[in-house]
Amino acid sequence: MAEKKEDLKVEDIPKELIAEEELKISEKGAGISGIIGWNPKTKLGMEVKDGKIKSIDEILDAEKKILEPEIVDSLINVKSDLINIGQSKGKFGGKRRIWRQTQRKTKEGNIPKFSTMAVVGDENGHVGAGTGNSKETLPAKEKAIRKAKLGIIKIKRACSGFDCSCTELHTIPLKVTGKSGSVIVTLIPAPQGTGLVVAGELKKLLALAGIKDVYSKSFGKKRTTFNLIKACIDALKKTNIK
Repeated sequence: MAEKKEDLKVEDIPKELIAEEELKISEKGAGISGIIGWNPKTKLGMEVKDGKIKSIDEILDAEKKILEPEIVDSLINVKSDLINIGQSKGKFGGKRRIWRQTQRKTKEGNIPKFSTMAVVGDENGHVGAGTGNSKETLPAKEKAIRKAKLGIIKIKRACSGFDCSCTELHTIPLKVTGKSGSVIVTLIPAPQGTGLVVAGELKKLLALAGIKDVYSKSFGKKRTTFNLIKACIDALKKTNIK
């Protein structure tokens, strides 16, 4: 006998699954709706919205300061990711997570605060990083992404591996070193097919920058992920020095 197929009702779908899908849809449409309803407040923003500036390279090459994240959204296709900077509670310290939680003791009780770090890029030579903190997680994420967009930089890519002679822009043009706090990160060009031979969190940053192959060396207290990302950004800035 053939089995009867019953129609799936909305009531039968778990609420957690619905909430996750709604969050994904809202995140995808947030950038588009923000640009449509954007009312620029700076001269640079007005020039971008009027179509006088059509490339973000025009802004970065002229070293103009970006004060509105919508400028970046309207010129490039921005993708974002969050860095694991915190640690969940557990018997042995737990697993790394994207939220770092702190508490302030007051007469009313403990007041928690969340901080996070975001990286943004278009996978085509533009990348930025920023941090945000708030009493709730979502506002902290929004602040971090906003600051990352405002601090976006242009990097130079090339094929410069000693045993690679392709024409694809897949690695950095030269050996560069960046520093933040006690952390020192050195990036070394690699031939095509090598991949990202770097720390796990640096892979997110370099992938958004459009770098596919690179070697790295790092020194100092590397578990301080804030300084690790900042040191890598400092190194990437040096690829574009004229």
